[in-house]
Amino acid sequence: MRIGVTQETFAGETRVALVPAAVATLKKAKAEVLVQQGAGRFAGFSDLEYAEGGATVVPGREEVIAGADIVLQVRSLGANPEGYATELSLAREGQVWIAMMDPLWAPEPVADAAKKGVVAFALELVPRITRAQPMDVLSSQSNLAGYKAVLLAATELTKIFPMMMTAAGTITPARVFVIGAGVAGLQAIATARRLGAVVSAYDVRPAVREQVESLGARFVELPLEVQDAQDAGGYARALGEDFYRRQAEMIANVLPENDVIITTAAVPGQRAPVLITREMVEGMRPGSVIVDLAAERGGNCELSQPGKTVVHHGVKVIGPVNLPATMPYHASQLYARNISSFVLNLLKEGALNLDMDDEIIRESLLTRERQVVHPRVREKLGLSASSEHGNGGNS
Repeated sequence: MRIGVTQETFAGETRVALVPAAVATLKKAKAEVLVQQGAGRFAGFSDLEYAEGGATVVPGREEVIAGADIVLQVRSLGANPEGYATELSLAREGQVWIAMMDPLWAPEPVADAAKKGVVAFALELVPRITRAQPMDVLSSQSNLAGYKAVLLAATELTKIFPMMMTAAGTITPARVFVIGAGVAGLQAIATARRLGAVVSAYDVRPAVREQVESLGARFVELPLEVQDAQDAGGYARALGEDFYRRQAEMIANVLPENDVIITTAAVPGQRAPVLITREMVEGMRPGSVIVDLAAERGGNCELSQPGKTVVHHGVKVIGPVNLPATMPYHASQLYARNISSFVLNLLKEGALNLDMDDEIIRESLLTRERQVVHPRVREKLGLSASSEHGNGGNS
Protein backbone atom coordinates (compact mmCIF):
# COMPACT_ATOMS: atom_id res chain seq x y z
CA MET A 1 0.00 0.00 0.00
CA ARG A 2 1.49 3.33 -1.09
CA ILE A 3 0.48 6.41 0.89
CA GLY A 4 1.05 9.87 -0.58
CA VAL A 5 1.35 13.19 1.25
CA THR A 6 1.15 16.45 -0.71
CA GLN A 7 1.87 20.05 0.12
CA GLU A 8 -1.31 21.96 0.92
CA THR A 9 -2.69 24.35 -1.71
CA PHE A 10 -5.31 26.17 0.40
CA ALA A 11 -4.27 29.80 0.92
CA GLY A 12 -2.56 30.27 4.28
CA GLU A 13 -2.59 26.55 5.13
CA THR A 14 0.82 25.82 6.68
CA ARG A 15 0.07 22.42 8.21
CA VAL A 16 1.08 19.09 6.70
CA ALA A 17 -0.95 15.88 6.90
CA LEU A 18 1.91 13.67 8.07
CA VAL A 19 5.02 14.52 10.08
CA PRO A 20 8.28 12.55 9.84
CA ALA A 21 7.71 10.79 13.17
CA ALA A 22 4.45 9.31 11.88
CA VAL A 23 6.07 7.71 8.84
CA ALA A 24 7.54 4.85 10.86
CA THR A 25 4.10 4.00 12.25
CA LEU A 26 2.69 3.51 8.75
CA LYS A 27 5.74 1.60 7.55
CA LYS A 28 5.20 -0.89 10.37
CA ALA A 29 1.77 -1.48 8.83
CA LYS A 30 3.50 -2.53 5.59
CA ALA A 31 2.85 0.79 3.84
CA GLU A 32 5.23 2.83 1.72
CA VAL A 33 5.07 6.60 2.20
CA LEU A 34 5.60 9.13 -0.60
CA VAL A 35 6.02 12.78 0.40
CA GLN A 36 6.02 15.74 -1.96
CA GLN A 37 9.20 17.75 -1.78
CA GLY A 38 8.71 20.72 0.53
CA ALA A 39 5.40 19.43 1.93
CA GLY A 40 6.40 20.05 5.53
CA ARG A 41 8.59 23.12 5.24
CA PHE A 42 6.01 25.66 6.44
CA ALA A 43 5.38 23.47 9.49
CA GLY A 44 9.09 23.16 10.25
CA PHE A 45 9.75 19.65 8.87
CA SER A 46 12.51 19.22 6.28
CA ASP A 47 12.70 16.76 3.40
CA LEU A 48 15.75 15.25 5.08
CA GLU A 49 13.70 14.46 8.19
CA TYR A 50 11.10 12.68 6.07
CA ALA A 51 13.79 10.69 4.27
CA GLU A 52 15.45 9.74 7.54
CA GLY A 53 12.03 8.67 8.83
CA GLY A 54 11.70 6.22 5.97
CA ALA A 55 9.63 8.17 3.45
CA THR A 56 10.43 8.58 -0.25
CA VAL A 57 10.60 12.28 -1.11
CA VAL A 58 9.11 12.90 -4.57
CA PRO A 59 9.71 16.14 -6.55
CA GLY A 60 6.14 17.02 -7.57
CA ARG A 61 2.49 16.75 -6.58
CA GLU A 62 1.61 14.91 -9.79
CA GLU A 63 4.12 12.15 -9.06
CA VAL A 64 2.89 11.71 -5.50
CA ILE A 65 -0.77 11.41 -6.48
CA ALA A 66 0.02 9.18 -9.47
CA GLY A 67 2.02 6.80 -7.30
CA ALA A 68 -0.28 6.65 -4.26
CA ASP A 69 -3.09 4.27 -3.39
CA ILE A 70 -4.09 6.56 -0.50
CA VAL A 71 -3.66 10.35 -0.55
CA LEU A 72 -3.46 12.19 2.78
CA GLN A 73 -4.10 15.93 3.05
CA VAL A 74 -5.11 18.48 5.64
CA ARG A 75 -7.71 20.15 3.39
CA SER A 76 -9.44 18.65 0.38
CA LEU A 77 -12.73 18.99 -1.54
CA GLY A 78 -14.98 21.53 0.23
CA ALA A 79 -12.25 22.49 2.69
CA ASN A 80 -10.11 23.62 -0.26
CA PRO A 81 -12.71 25.25 -2.53
CA GLU A 82 -10.27 27.06 -4.83
CA GLY A 83 -7.81 24.21 -5.30
CA TYR A 84 -9.64 20.90 -5.04
CA ALA A 85 -10.68 20.68 -8.72
CA THR A 86 -7.09 20.84 -9.96
CA GLU A 87 -6.03 18.17 -7.49
CA LEU A 88 -9.03 15.98 -8.24
CA SER A 89 -8.07 16.04 -11.93
CA LEU A 90 -4.93 14.12 -10.93
CA ALA A 91 -6.84 11.44 -9.02
CA ARG A 92 -7.79 8.06 -10.45
CA GLU A 93 -10.72 5.77 -9.93
CA GLY A 94 -10.54 3.69 -6.76
CA GLN A 95 -7.92 5.93 -5.15
CA VAL A 96 -8.58 6.73 -1.48
CA TRP A 97 -8.44 10.35 -0.31
CA ILE A 98 -8.47 11.18 3.41
CA ALA A 99 -8.62 14.75 4.73
CA MET A 100 -10.82 17.38 6.30
CA MET A 101 -13.35 17.95 3.51
CA ASP A 102 -16.11 20.13 5.01
CA PRO A 103 -18.80 18.00 3.31
CA LEU A 104 -21.80 19.25 5.28
CA TRP A 105 -21.01 22.90 4.58
CA ALA A 106 -19.85 22.43 0.97
CA PRO A 107 -21.28 19.16 -0.41
CA GLU A 108 -20.94 19.88 -4.14
CA PRO A 109 -17.23 18.92 -4.32
CA VAL A 110 -18.19 15.53 -2.85
CA ALA A 111 -20.35 14.91 -5.91
CA ASP A 112 -17.36 15.80 -8.12
CA ALA A 113 -15.21 13.29 -6.25
CA ALA A 114 -17.86 10.61 -6.73
CA LYS A 115 -17.92 11.24 -10.50
CA LYS A 116 -14.14 10.84 -10.54
CA GLY A 117 -14.44 7.48 -8.79
CA VAL A 118 -12.47 8.55 -5.72
CA VAL A 119 -13.12 6.85 -2.37
CA ALA A 120 -13.27 9.88 -0.04
CA PHE A 121 -13.19 9.98 3.75
CA ALA A 122 -13.94 13.17 5.73
CA LEU A 123 -12.17 13.21 9.07
CA GLU A 124 -14.63 15.76 10.50
CA LEU A 125 -17.32 13.08 10.42
CA VAL A 126 -15.46 10.54 12.56
CA PRO A 127 -17.93 9.74 15.37
CA ARG A 128 -17.00 10.87 18.86
CA ILE A 129 -16.78 7.42 20.38
CA THR A 130 -14.05 6.17 22.69
CA ARG A 131 -12.33 4.02 20.07
CA ALA A 132 -12.11 6.98 17.67
CA GLN A 133 -10.55 9.47 20.08
CA PRO A 134 -7.06 9.16 18.52
CA MET A 135 -8.63 10.11 15.15
CA ASP A 136 -10.59 13.16 16.33
CA VAL A 137 -9.16 16.01 14.24
CA LEU A 138 -11.80 18.51 15.35
CA SER A 139 -10.83 18.09 18.99
CA SER A 140 -7.07 18.19 18.41
CA GLN A 141 -7.24 21.33 16.27
CA SER A 142 -9.95 23.06 18.34
CA ASN A 143 -7.79 22.60 21.41
CA LEU A 144 -5.10 24.73 19.78
CA ALA A 145 -7.63 27.29 18.55
CA GLY A 146 -8.93 27.78 22.08
CA TYR A 147 -5.41 28.41 23.34
CA LYS A 148 -4.57 30.89 20.59
CA ALA A 149 -7.87 32.76 20.98
CA VAL A 150 -6.87 33.78 24.49
CA LEU A 151 -3.45 34.97 23.33
CA LEU A 152 -5.12 37.10 20.65
CA ALA A 153 -7.43 38.60 23.25
CA ALA A 154 -4.57 39.29 25.67
CA THR A 155 -2.63 41.07 22.92
CA GLU A 156 -5.56 43.29 21.89
CA LEU A 157 -7.00 44.04 25.33
CA THR A 158 -6.16 47.44 26.83
CA LYS A 159 -5.62 45.73 30.19
CA ILE A 160 -3.35 42.97 31.45
CA PHE A 161 -4.77 39.60 32.46
CA PRO A 162 -3.23 38.91 35.91
CA MET A 163 -3.66 40.79 39.16
CA MET A 164 -0.49 42.69 40.09
CA MET A 165 0.39 44.23 43.42
CA THR A 166 3.00 46.92 42.81
CA ALA A 167 4.44 49.94 44.60
CA ALA A 168 2.27 52.06 42.33
CA GLY A 169 -0.87 50.25 43.40
CA THR A 170 -2.82 47.06 42.76
CA ILE A 171 -4.02 46.10 39.28
CA THR A 172 -7.18 44.03 39.26
CA PRO A 173 -7.30 40.96 37.00
CA ALA A 174 -9.11 40.95 33.68
CA ARG A 175 -12.46 39.20 33.49
CA VAL A 176 -12.99 36.63 30.71
CA PHE A 177 -16.30 35.06 29.68
CA VAL A 178 -16.19 31.95 27.48
CA ILE A 179 -19.35 30.95 25.63
CA GLY A 180 -19.29 27.25 24.79
CA ALA A 181 -17.41 24.74 26.92
CA GLY A 182 -16.46 22.25 24.22
CA VAL A 183 -12.83 21.43 23.46
CA ALA A 184 -11.93 24.95 22.30
CA GLY A 185 -13.84 26.58 25.14
CA LEU A 186 -12.27 24.44 27.85
CA GLN A 187 -8.78 25.16 26.53
CA ALA A 188 -9.62 28.87 26.40
CA ILE A 189 -10.71 28.69 30.03
CA ALA A 190 -7.52 26.90 31.06
CA THR A 191 -5.29 29.33 29.15
CA ALA A 192 -7.03 32.43 30.50
CA ARG A 193 -6.71 31.05 34.02
CA ARG A 194 -2.98 30.41 33.50
CA LEU A 195 -2.60 34.05 32.49
CA GLY A 196 -4.28 35.11 35.72
CA ALA A 197 -7.72 36.20 34.55
CA VAL A 198 -10.97 35.71 36.44
CA VAL A 199 -12.91 33.38 34.17
CA SER A 200 -16.57 32.45 33.84
CA ALA A 201 -18.20 30.26 31.20
CA TYR A 202 -21.56 29.20 29.83
CA ASP A 203 -22.70 26.18 27.84
CA VAL A 204 -26.14 24.92 26.83
CA ARG A 205 -25.19 21.55 28.35
CA PRO A 206 -25.45 21.77 32.16
CA ALA A 207 -23.44 18.54 32.38
CA VAL A 208 -20.20 20.40 31.55
CA ARG A 209 -20.44 22.49 34.71
CA GLU A 210 -18.09 20.13 36.54
CA GLN A 211 -15.46 20.44 33.79
CA VAL A 212 -15.68 24.23 33.83
CA GLU A 213 -15.34 24.42 37.59
CA SER A 214 -12.47 21.91 37.64
CA LEU A 215 -10.47 24.45 35.61
CA GLY A 216 -11.10 27.16 38.17
CA ALA A 217 -13.82 29.03 36.31
CA ARG A 218 -17.34 29.95 37.41
CA PHE A 219 -20.18 28.31 35.51
CA VAL A 220 -22.86 30.83 34.53
CA GLU A 221 -26.30 29.30 34.78
CA LEU A 222 -29.05 30.58 32.54
CA PRO A 223 -32.58 29.39 33.36
CA LEU A 224 -33.23 27.75 30.01
CA GLU A 225 -34.40 24.21 29.51
CA VAL A 226 -32.20 22.34 27.05
CA GLN A 227 -32.82 18.93 25.55
CA ASP A 228 -30.84 17.10 22.87
CA ALA A 229 -28.04 19.68 22.72
CA GLN A 230 -25.88 17.16 20.86
CA ASP A 231 -26.51 14.40 18.36
CA ALA A 232 -25.70 10.70 18.61
CA GLY A 233 -22.25 11.33 17.14
CA GLY A 234 -21.34 13.74 19.92
CA TYR A 235 -21.60 16.92 17.82
CA ALA A 236 -23.63 20.04 18.59
CA ARG A 237 -27.22 20.18 17.39
CA ALA A 238 -29.09 23.34 16.34
CA LEU A 239 -31.61 24.33 19.02
CA GLY A 240 -33.96 26.68 17.18
CA GLU A 241 -34.30 30.44 16.75
CA ASP A 242 -36.51 30.94 19.81
CA PHE A 243 -33.98 29.27 22.09
CA TYR A 244 -31.08 31.33 20.71
CA ARG A 245 -33.12 34.54 21.06
CA ARG A 246 -33.89 33.91 24.74
CA GLN A 247 -30.32 32.80 25.34
CA ALA A 248 -28.98 36.03 23.79
CA GLU A 249 -31.22 38.14 26.04
CA MET A 250 -29.76 36.45 29.11
CA ILE A 251 -26.17 36.63 27.86
CA ALA A 252 -26.64 40.38 27.30
CA ASN A 253 -26.75 40.87 31.07
CA VAL A 254 -23.40 39.11 31.53
CA LEU A 255 -21.34 40.79 28.80
CA PRO A 256 -20.86 44.25 30.41
CA GLU A 257 -19.25 42.61 33.46
CA ASN A 258 -16.39 41.19 31.36
CA ASP A 259 -13.37 42.49 29.50
CA VAL A 260 -12.94 39.58 27.08
CA ILE A 261 -15.59 37.40 25.43
CA ILE A 262 -14.57 34.24 23.58
CA THR A 263 -17.30 32.50 21.60
CA THR A 264 -17.03 28.94 20.29
CA ALA A 265 -20.58 27.86 19.39
CA ALA A 266 -20.84 25.97 16.09
CA VAL A 267 -23.16 23.40 14.54
CA PRO A 268 -21.68 21.14 11.80
CA GLY A 269 -22.92 22.06 8.34
CA GLN A 270 -24.90 25.09 9.49
CA ARG A 271 -24.36 28.78 10.01
CA ALA A 272 -23.14 29.56 13.50
CA PRO A 273 -25.88 30.82 15.86
CA VAL A 274 -25.76 34.56 16.53
CA LEU A 275 -25.35 34.95 20.29
CA ILE A 276 -24.10 38.55 20.47
CA THR A 277 -25.97 41.27 18.60
CA ARG A 278 -24.81 44.76 17.62
CA GLU A 279 -26.84 46.23 20.48
CA MET A 280 -25.18 43.85 22.96
CA VAL A 281 -21.74 44.98 21.77
CA GLU A 282 -22.78 48.58 22.25
CA GLY A 283 -23.60 47.75 25.88
CA MET A 284 -20.05 46.55 26.58
CA ARG A 285 -17.25 48.67 27.99
CA PRO A 286 -14.98 50.42 25.44
CA GLY A 287 -11.67 48.58 25.21
CA SER A 288 -13.31 45.18 25.59
CA VAL A 289 -12.46 42.39 23.16
CA ILE A 290 -14.56 39.67 21.50
CA VAL A 291 -12.77 36.74 19.86
CA ASP A 292 -15.26 34.87 17.68
CA LEU A 293 -14.00 31.37 16.87
CA ALA A 294 -17.11 30.78 14.75
CA ALA A 295 -16.31 33.68 12.39
CA GLU A 296 -15.70 31.33 9.45
CA ARG A 297 -19.28 30.08 9.76
CA GLY A 298 -20.94 33.47 9.92
CA GLY A 299 -19.95 34.21 13.51
CA ASN A 300 -21.51 34.09 16.97
CA CYS A 301 -21.29 37.90 16.98
CA GLU A 302 -23.39 39.84 14.50
CA LEU A 303 -20.42 42.14 13.74
CA SER A 304 -17.81 39.44 13.11
CA GLN A 305 -16.01 39.37 9.77
CA PRO A 306 -13.78 36.38 8.90
CA GLY A 307 -10.10 37.27 9.05
CA LYS A 308 -10.74 40.84 10.20
CA THR A 309 -10.90 42.93 13.36
CA VAL A 310 -13.92 45.23 13.57
CA VAL A 311 -14.02 48.09 16.10
CA HIS A 312 -17.53 49.11 17.14
CA HIS A 313 -18.23 51.58 19.98
CA GLY A 314 -14.67 50.98 21.19
CA VAL A 315 -15.08 47.19 21.32
CA LYS A 316 -12.76 45.05 19.19
CA VAL A 317 -14.47 42.11 17.48
CA ILE A 318 -11.84 39.68 16.17
CA GLY A 319 -12.83 37.04 13.62
CA PRO A 320 -9.81 34.72 13.33
CA VAL A 321 -9.70 32.02 10.64
CA ASN A 322 -7.73 28.78 10.65
CA LEU A 323 -5.95 29.43 13.94
CA PRO A 324 -4.28 25.99 14.04
CA ALA A 325 -2.35 26.97 10.90
CA THR A 326 -0.68 29.74 12.95
CA MET A 327 0.90 26.97 15.07
CA PRO A 328 1.69 24.50 12.28
CA TYR A 329 4.45 22.54 13.99
CA HIS A 330 2.33 21.20 16.84
CA ALA A 331 -0.93 21.33 14.87
CA SER A 332 0.65 19.03 12.27
CA GLN A 333 1.95 16.69 14.95
CA LEU A 334 -1.54 16.27 16.36
CA TYR A 335 -3.18 16.01 12.96
CA ALA A 336 -0.64 13.40 11.85
CA ARG A 337 -1.48 11.28 14.88
CA ASN A 338 -5.18 11.56 14.01
CA ILE A 339 -4.85 10.71 10.34
CA SER A 340 -2.32 7.89 10.81
CA SER A 341 -4.61 6.30 13.41
CA PHE A 342 -7.44 6.52 10.89
CA VAL A 343 -5.32 4.92 8.16
CA LEU A 344 -4.23 2.08 10.45
CA ASN A 345 -7.90 1.35 11.11
CA LEU A 346 -8.43 1.05 7.34
CA LEU A 347 -5.54 -1.33 6.74
CA LYS A 348 -5.42 -5.03 7.46
CA GLU A 349 -2.21 -6.89 6.70
CA GLY A 350 -1.12 -3.97 4.54
CA ALA A 351 -4.27 -4.03 2.39
CA LEU A 352 -7.29 -1.73 2.33
CA ASN A 353 -10.23 -3.12 4.31
CA LEU A 354 -13.48 -1.17 3.96
CA ASP A 355 -15.40 -2.88 6.73
CA MET A 356 -18.79 -1.20 6.65
CA ASP A 357 -19.70 -2.73 10.00
CA ASP A 358 -17.05 -0.45 11.51
CA GLU A 359 -18.84 2.70 12.69
CA ILE A 360 -15.75 4.84 12.16
CA ILE A 361 -15.41 3.82 8.51
CA ARG A 362 -19.12 3.90 7.82
CA GLU A 363 -19.76 7.34 9.29
CA SER A 364 -16.79 9.08 7.63
CA LEU A 365 -17.09 7.54 4.15
CA LEU A 366 -18.39 10.05 1.60
CA THR A 367 -18.01 8.39 -1.79
CA ARG A 368 -17.63 4.89 -3.16
CA GLU A 369 -18.10 3.25 -6.56
CA ARG A 370 -18.94 6.62 -8.16
CA GLN A 371 -21.74 7.29 -5.67
CA VAL A 372 -22.16 9.73 -2.79
CA VAL A 373 -22.92 7.28 0.01
CA HIS A 374 -23.07 9.41 3.16
CA PRO A 375 -26.76 9.97 4.06
CA ARG A 376 -26.37 13.52 5.41
CA VAL A 377 -24.32 14.64 2.41
CA ARG A 378 -26.83 13.03 0.04
CA GLU A 379 -29.55 15.02 1.78
CA LYS A 380 -27.55 18.24 1.36
CA LEU A 381 -27.22 17.47 -2.35
CA GLY A 382 -30.92 16.77 -2.71
CA LEU A 383 -30.35 13.10 -3.53
CA SER A 384 -32.52 10.21 -2.39
CA ALA A 385 -31.91 8.90 1.11
CA SER A 386 -29.98 5.86 -0.05
CA SER A 387 -28.35 4.31 -3.09
CA GLU A 388 -27.49 0.81 -4.15
CA HIS A 389 -23.96 1.57 -3.01
CA GLY A 390 -25.14 2.95 0.33
CA ASN A 391 -23.58 2.67 3.74
CA GLY A 392 -24.72 -0.87 4.48
CA GLY A 393 -23.05 -4.22 4.00
CA ASN A 394 -19.46 -5.40 4.06
CA SER A 395 -16.56 -5.08 1.65
